[in-house]
Amino acid sequence: MGKKTVLAAAVLLGALTACDKDDSFSTSSGSRLTFECDTVQLDTVFSKTSSSAVTFWVFNNSGDGIRISEVKLDRGNQTGFRVNVDGADLTSNGYKLTNLELRKGDSIRVFVEVTPSETGKETPQLTEDNITFTLESGVQQKVNVRAWAWDAITVYNLVISQDTTITTQRPVVVYGGITVKEGATLTMAPGTTLYFHDDAGMDVYGTLVAEGEADSLITFRSDRIDNMFDNLPYDLLSGRWQGITFHETSFNNYLTYADIHAAVNAIVATDSLLSADNKLYMTSTRVTNNSGCCMELANVRVSITNCLIADAGNYCLYVGGGYTTISSSTIAQFYYYSAERMAALYFEDTSETPLDNFEVSNSIITGYSDDELFFSAEEGRTDSKFSFDHCLINTPVSDDARMTNIIYEEEEDTTTAREKNFVKVNVEYRSDYHLSDVSKAIAAGTTEYLPLLDIEGKEREKADIGAFRYKQVEN
Repeated sequence: MGKKTVLAAAVLLGALTACDKDDSFSTSSGSRLTFECDTVQLDTVFSKTSSSAVTFWVFNNSGDGIRISEVKLDRGNQTGFRVNVDGADLTSNGYKLTNLELRKGDSIRVFVEVTPSETGKETPQLTEDNITFTLESGVQQKVNVRAWAWDAITVYNLVISQDTTITTQRPVVVYGGITVKEGATLTMAPGTTLYFHDDAGMDVYGTLVAEGEADSLITFRSDRIDNMFDNLPYDLLSGRWQGITFHETSFNNYLTYADIHAAVNAIVATDSLLSADNKLYMTSTRVTNNSGCCMELANVRVSITNCLIADAGNYCLYVGGGYTTISSSTIAQFYYYSAERMAALYFEDTSETPLDNFEVSNSIITGYSDDELFFSAEEGRTDSKFSFDHCLINTPVSDDARMTNIIYEEEEDTTTAREKNFVKVNVEYRSDYHLSDVSKAIAAGTTEYLPLLDIEGKEREKADIGAFRYKQVEN
């Protein structure tokens, strides 16, 4: 037993000796650290809100170990940056660390976050600092850290109980949600943007008037303004907030030149019985990339003109009974994040959701599936009131008299070919639903229902089908 113990000690001593020989430390000014980057750029961050962490690596590629006398954040607590170096938090150590060793060939990881203070400006402002590494040799090496701070108005469980107008150009960050009480009207000025936290949405019992302008949209979106990956902003992910619900007591709502995206169910409007009053007028509005339905309508009167309703984990547009008119709109189901997506358009006529009227004209209904248009009628309901006229539809050819002047997607069209009507579909998570040069929708509509302007406020020169007029790109 004694001999084995002596042998083990000898082996350990030999290992320690070898380690000492290999781990010499240089004090030469020629020995330098190597950084993965010299500038760390964080995303734009709302003032007084914490950012996501960004990391970078520090390497010792020299022939000897390097002792780091000090790592510090130059401006200390003045900029809101927080730095963690190799597991040690600078913030809790007076914004600096001392006496670190980095052996040759080794590396350390640095984490950076920021919670910027308010800037007093309406536009994002640059905030920056330097992380300075001072070596035992006296050499100093710096990594610049920077972010853009954006002052926002933050609201919590906002209740609108009397007529109110939002006119600020600053972003409005919503926690808990917004409730518009019955009898009250919330008016939003052009250019207003509401940023909803993940548990937040809007419940409208009164009236919502959100009328933007062609060059100054009103936007409803999530509050994540940073990136998940370099090429994927959180803003392009669906299901980031709860959407807008128009309740039974809510009528005469207007969405004009609005952009609603990345919600669970972006727009929900359902009543027990069809009212004589219009629930929603929606014009020149984009409702896109939602994990549930883009629009869910039941027993309501809704007018949809010049709108893009696209990309949903469930239906892009569900219509249960009611009275709905759709003209010059694009309903496209190319949802990227799930293969279990439902059809672009589904409408039904049942005793609980009786179809009073459903008219679609000059519109595109398409997507990845072989059939993107579904209708369901309860047994005994044989004369459902619906019509499609001068539309481009991805659905099997029908001899139904209610389908007139229809351009059907051809059976031999592949999934890729169905994308051909548009400039870009799902290229790096982004789509552009302007008409492509080969789209069958160009000049294929009728002027009888044609708006003078398209979804972008541009004059329609021809009767193009869909929300966007066709404009040839000049080389």
